[in-house]
Parts: sequence; structure tokens; C-alpha cells
Amino acid sequence: MVDDNQMLFDPKLVRNVPGWKNAPVPACYGGDYRSLTFCCHPDYKLSFSYKCNRDWILKKIGLTKEEFIKIKEDFSEEQGWYAPTVCFRSLSYCCMRRGGCPGDRDNVLKALYPRKNFDDTLKEYFKRKRILAIRLLKAARRQDLVKPYIEFEENNESD
Repeated sequence: MVDDNQMLFDPKLVRNVPGWKNAPVPACYGGDYRSLTFCCHPDYKLSFSYKCNRDWILKKIGLTKEEFIKIKEDFSEEQGWYAPTVCFRSLSYCCMRRGGCPGDRDNVLKALYPRKNFDDTLKEYFKRKRILAIRLLKAARRQDLVKPYIEFEENNESD
């Protein structure tokens, strides 16, 4: 377990978003292992792949691309997160961006979680992305690396 006085992550690389305090920035911006929850599908070429850390993180924590895809696909199935209009056809691959999502994420979220206030809809989305992050890390072979992040998430309730 991480001591309260020990810094688990760089405070410049986390964000407080609805439903998830201290959420990691995406891996392409230097996010920690939990950021895999915001990563794209590995079988598609990306225009900004030069700065993508997904494959490096997967290798480091001991999770194959195939395992990563299966976990995200299974999660999408459980959550009803398949949508033909979002990138890679699943919200499991959607990122953290607020405003300016290049896909149709926000409209899909509004249809899935109709709330009067869109922040409540985002809160539901980020809570579920947090659960997905924990699931991805629990599947990693290098538990010595990811365990502090799992413990942090399991012991720190988000709003």
C-alpha cells in the first residue's frame, strides 16, 4: 500500500473529472498505467502514434494487446457501450477529452445516460472508465508495478 505521504503519481499528470478524482491523463500525454482505460484500439493506425505510450505500458505491465482488446470488448458488452458512431465502435476506447471529441462520444453518452445535467452523464462515464482501469491493471502480470495503483483506486472513493 502506498503511504499517505508518498506520491503515487505526478500531480501534473492527473485530472479531477466528474466521477473520478485523480484520474490519469491519457497515455499519449504521459499518464500512468491506469491511463490504459483511455487508450485507442491497437489494431488501428493513428495520426499521432509517434507519442502513443499504450504499447510501451502494455509491455511494461505484462498485458498483451489481445488481452487488452478482450478486456475492453468484454467491458463494452457488459456496459452496453457498443456504438457505431464512436471511434473504434466502443466507448471502452474513448478518451478523456471534454469538448471537442472527434467522434460521437458525448451524443452516445447522452443517449445512454440521459440526465438533466451533462456533468452527471460524464460522472457516470468516468466512474465506469475507472472500473475499467482497475480491471485492466488486475489482469497485468506485473502486479508489483500496478498493485499500488489498484490499491489506490480501491481505497479512494471518487465523488
